[in-house]
Amino acid sequence: MSTSAATLAFVESPVQLLNVLEWAYARADPGRRLDGLPGQRGRRPAGPGAGPEPVPRPAGTLRPVRIVVLPPTDPMSRGQLRRMASLARDEGCEVQWQEARGSRLAPVKALVALARDVRAARTVVVGDPFSRYVQLLLTLVRAEELVVVDDGTATMEFVAQTARGERLVRWHRVGGGGLPGRVRALAYAPVSAAARRRFVPDGVAAEGTARRVEVFTSMPVDPHGGMTLRANDFAWTRARFGPPRLTQGTDLVGTSLVETGVVDPDRYQGAVRSLALEHGATRYFAHRRESPEKLRALSRATGLEIVRPDLPLELIARRGPVGRTILSFPSTVVHTLPYALTGTGVTVAVCDVDPAWLTGSASPRAKSFLAGVTDTARDVHRLPAQAAPTAG
Repeated sequence: MSTSAATLAFVESPVQLLNVLEWAYARADPGRRLDGLPGQRGRRPAGPGAGPEPVPRPAGTLRPVRIVVLPPTDPMSRGQLRRMASLARDEGCEVQWQEARGSRLAPVKALVALARDVRAARTVVVGDPFSRYVQLLLTLVRAEELVVVDDGTATMEFVAQTARGERLVRWHRVGGGGLPGRVRALAYAPVSAAARRRFVPDGVAAEGTARRVEVFTSMPVDPHGGMTLRANDFAWTRARFGPPRLTQGTDLVGTSLVETGVVDPDRYQGAVRSLALEHGATRYFAHRRESPEKLRALSRATGLEIVRPDLPLELIARRGPVGRTILSFPSTVVHTLPYALTGTGVTVAVCDVDPAWLTGSASPRAKSFLAGVTDTARDVHRLPAQAAPTAG
């Protein structure tokens, strides 16, 4: 095993890889504050337009970490992951690209290839605690420390579910799959339960030591049961990129709420059109999961320039050019962009999702979860839900 594999990270998305770099940057600085008291948050920006641009440490000083990329199959995610992997290597990280999908034998081959290093790692960092493959890897973990870095707003649900002792289920998941799906879930239940126990601090790890559990996040969460919280204020991103050049226009950020079955596509298109007209938006930054067909329809209906970023939006916005106003529906970026863009003069605004936009198959948790994402966003401007008639 390589010397850097004492700290082993598993990522499945570009944002997870970005946040591993942010964590490694924060952990390399002994002066960075660790928050572990319920109800307390880490350092927050004073506001996107308040105060001068901070001057962080120079980039390139990260805690040694070996990053294992478990890529999904969609081309946009894979492309962004390759770009992020290149940035990680530039920062001195060891990056291993490990295919774990795409064939029936790929997960087994990946597990065999990784098992020894997983058992030997002293610190294990994961980006998606809901991932079944990550949960399978966690059954092998003997590490003294387990760290969860942000996978977007899912972190809010992860902390809440572990606090309640519930099984880990994504907020937009409604179940289904018929009898085969129920059989698979039943067969997988012991693995999921074992992984969930790994997230309980003070459990006995290898050689009788106590396991520490840390959450590294930009989300508004309260640690519980001995779990510690370290605030992610995107210090590495601010040290590495920008500040950006600002345009006079307004940019709109897309979401995958249609693709996850939460929001009706026609309602979504109508809301985007209303926002673009009201606020003079000219560009639409697509989420990596948005389908080409949906984006073509949005372009025709709104006249917006569709931009498919090759990196997470926090880096794209930080590099610039970027609009003086960024509009978003409830999503991760309403929490992360105020950090990444603090001191630059950019205003981040969030538009509520009208419950009428939700599909009949949306999870019962969808309405309250999306409202919570908006209600807990700080340093952003609130916009009411747009009148969004179905697209004709």
